[in-house]
Amino acid sequence: MPPKHQKQIPATADIVDLDSSDDEINNPINSRQFNGAKFHTKPPTTTQSASVTNKGDSSAANFRPLDDRSFWRAGAYEIGPTVSTLIQGDLEHARVHPRFLHSNATSHKWAFGAIAELLDNAVDEIGNGATLVKVDRIYTAKDNSPALLFQDDGGGMNPESMRKCMSLGYSSKTSNTTIGQYGNGFKTSTMRLGADVIVFSRATQSGRATQSVGLLSYTFLRKTRQDDVIVPMIDFDISDNWAEPILYGSKDDWSGNLKTILQWSPFASKDDLMLQFDNIGSHGTKIIIYNLWMNDEGIYELNFDDDEEDVRLRDEANNGNTSRKRVLELQSHLSYRMRFSLRAYASILYLKKFTNFKIILRGKPVEQFSIADDLKHSKTITYSPQRGLTLKEVTVQTVIGFIKEAPALGVCGFNVYHKNRLIRPYWKVTADGNSRGHGVVGVLEANFIEPAHDKQDFERSTLFVKLEMRLKQMVMEYWKGHCHLIGHVSDGTRKIDYLNKSTPLQNDEVSGNTFRTSGDIKSSTVQPVFETEAGSHPETSLDTRTLDQICDENIQLFMRCEEYKMKQVGLVRTIEELENQLEETRKKCARVSSYIETQRKQTLATQR
Repeated sequence: MPPKHQKQIPATADIVDLDSSDDEINNPINSRQFNGAKFHTKPPTTTQSASVTNKGDSSAANFRPLDDRSFWRAGAYEIGPTVSTLIQGDLEHARVHPRFLHSNATSHKWAFGAIAELLDNAVDEIGNGATLVKVDRIYTAKDNSPALLFQDDGGGMNPESMRKCMSLGYSSKTSNTTIGQYGNGFKTSTMRLGADVIVFSRATQSGRATQSVGLLSYTFLRKTRQDDVIVPMIDFDISDNWAEPILYGSKDDWSGNLKTILQWSPFASKDDLMLQFDNIGSHGTKIIIYNLWMNDEGIYELNFDDDEEDVRLRDEANNGNTSRKRVLELQSHLSYRMRFSLRAYASILYLKKFTNFKIILRGKPVEQFSIADDLKHSKTITYSPQRGLTLKEVTVQTVIGFIKEAPALGVCGFNVYHKNRLIRPYWKVTADGNSRGHGVVGVLEANFIEPAHDKQDFERSTLFVKLEMRLKQMVMEYWKGHCHLIGHVSDGTRKIDYLNKSTPLQNDEVSGNTFRTSGDIKSSTVQPVFETEAGSHPETSLDTRTLDQICDENIQLFMRCEEYKMKQVGLVRTIEELENQLEETRKKCARVSSYIETQRKQTLATQR
């Protein structure tokens, strides 16, 4: 079934019949070898750039980006007079103003969260045969600016699927194994990374091979003062080995869509567009995000220059309040590097390792890393969330242990996955200032709670609150039973500090309090005093102990509440069973009474 008639491109984008359209349409696809599309991974030379730009001055002029390239300021502009997209014969409808594209994208506070959404789309295509997704920096031919490329070899999108992808809130993903579910990820993620995106997709369905091009351009919508989100698209039927345009209206409509795409995309001609399909193969999707956003200093938010095999976030690399003596240790740990290194983040983004799928970041595959396998003194704890009487009972396996660097590094928290996708990395459930639990890290897959729309947190449901309390209890119980393995005692202090406090010091204390010997320590060698974390020293941790006590009391109260709730559930079930038995007994009594009454009447009749 063909998609609905597309809305006519407004008058600001002139509808013309291109001069060479008939000849170009009839060019067979197989007249060119599939030797790779012609995009640049290095900046084009000045000569190349000029030659492309001179093909169409109007196209180059329209391609100019927005004046303010900061993402967080891109939505603050005067709307002014707008161009109505309503044409004669159309029904009046509720419009989605282009400003919504920006406000919708602000759900992604973190740029890597937006990139993860696009990786999710590729991973969801594994069921359709996808074996890889490529992420790379390319350069646009019109102005030599960097662009972000995502390309997978999945099943691709036919014309109808392409329109659903570009629509707001539509999702055809109903499988329990797919990550996407809201139908919003593509729009929010692409608009968070850049002002404009162009999509190329090729698919085969029911014996019909098609290829489609779609443009979602915030720049176009703003500069032409649209009052509705217009997405120009063109489709081709390639079943007979040549690209035959698929028309849903007139040929002028199709040509108008093509002209708008050429004016506002990085490609100056229809041939340039067609070349982008050359390295897609018989099926797959290519996404090019251009006019990338900049930070407040006018520098690209994504840093492609510091590491040729990585994509980094400029504003996250030096963000934090870490003391200088801990910087080197923290920078080497994954929990720190994942904040600004896409390669580090992608390595833990999926819980289970892929068997026949790769994320190729800037030409090099990402090596997946298992946080659980890297823990020491680990154990597995089973948790069964109470989801109600009508829902199927589930069990959650949580792996908990110490990081390899403990106790030198105080990294802690739970890495919570949902349907194999990391939602909350290193989620610290213990109170700030609480030294107990330092170095304790856990990993679990919580499919029984729902992620937020940006997939960087969970919805604050009752189940989520219960999970948080249960994880706090896990940390405390694990700490009490295992902290001695890394030189701590159960109150959070280091073992040597505890011994030094409980026994008198000898007179061979080294100046500067760097080394001490303890009267009870059998070894005659000098013993080091490990630095405790802030608030963990017993002489200065009254507030911390108070926090610990409150935390313990809260956990105990929570567990008592859970016990009472379980008892209540049991009592409710018992009452229901007794009521059912009572009802059955009443029915039996009624039947017996009826039988006795019948027998009595029969006896009286016989006696007469």
